[in-house]
Amino acid sequence: MLGKLLAAIREAVDIHQTTDQVSDQVTDQVAKLIQTIGSGELNGNELMQALGFVHRPAFRGNYLNPALAGGWIERTQPDSPRSPTQRYRLTPKGRHWLQQQTG
Repeated sequence: MLGKLLAAIREAVDIHQTTDQVSDQVTDQVAKLIQTIGSGELNGNELMQALGFVHRPAFRGNYLNPALAGGWIERTQPDSPRSPTQRYRLTPKGRHWLQQQTG
């Protein structure tokens, strides 16, 4: 019970901290990635295909890694980053940004 309460408080604080400057911090590439993921979960190949990439290092360097580092997206299996069943989804911060964009 206490763990859920603390998680909810942390999410509220994270969203509050990003409210005013969210758009300024998102690069065009990360914005496209956030919009592509939307409310779902996609694996790396699905994201690359949706964004029109065939070169994995460019995709990781320009889209995936900056979005992970910025806290916009997260791995569904954070303890197994190279898992063949790894998928990516938006964090509360990423969902908040997307909601601001779609009004």
